[in-house]
Amino acid sequence: MCWRPRWASPWSVCGTRTTIYKVDMVVLPGGFSFGDYLRSGAIARFSPIMQEVAAHAKKGGLVLGVCNGFQVLCEAGLVPGALLHNEGQKFIAKNVFIRPATRKTLLTSAVPDKALKIPIAHGEGRYHADSATLKMLQEGDQVLFRYCDADGKIHDGANPNGSKENIAGVCNSARNVFGMMPHPERACDERLGNTDGRSLFDSLLKTVLA
Repeated sequence: MCWRPRWASPWSVCGTRTTIYKVDMVVLPGGFSFGDYLRSGAIARFSPIMQEVAAHAKKGGLVLGVCNGFQVLCEAGLVPGALLHNEGQKFIAKNVFIRPATRKTLLTSAVPDKALKIPIAHGEGRYHADSATLKMLQEGDQVLFRYCDADGKIHDGANPNGSKENIAGVCNSARNVFGMMPHPERACDERLGNTDGRSLFDSLLKTVLA
């Protein structure tokens, strides 16, 4: 899936397609990818199109991975860290709260500094990184979101899956590749009673459509 100018041709992350045409942003969506039974994203990371996704990112192109897309980005080394089985070894599907941890990315610059109610649906969403990587993320201001409670307070009780430091999303050091486990696209429709996810896409669109 991608955001692209109207004149651009479509592409697919499946099969043997190996070309990304002129696009504004590559989006690796949530769901399930081939080979997830081994480890989520471990096989999809070798999909032929991923070489082009990596090349797109290296040139400064925007990439967003949500849920399974985040897992693929981690497996491909496009963002730091790994995603492990949730604490308790159970699949979790529910609304949680997150709040932005930085304003210095295109994804978060226009997101209000408050608790956002965003759904999660994953079995391997526990963000993990070693102490050196966590320090690097903190010093580089690369943590996008942290799990919090409804009042925006960050604590262990608000952490749904055991992620290190309540981390719900991170970006690369160049700030053009974003990964997050919660699904903002599932919180964009008034008919579903929740539009908290819109602010993330509004933030991106300010740049993409500029």
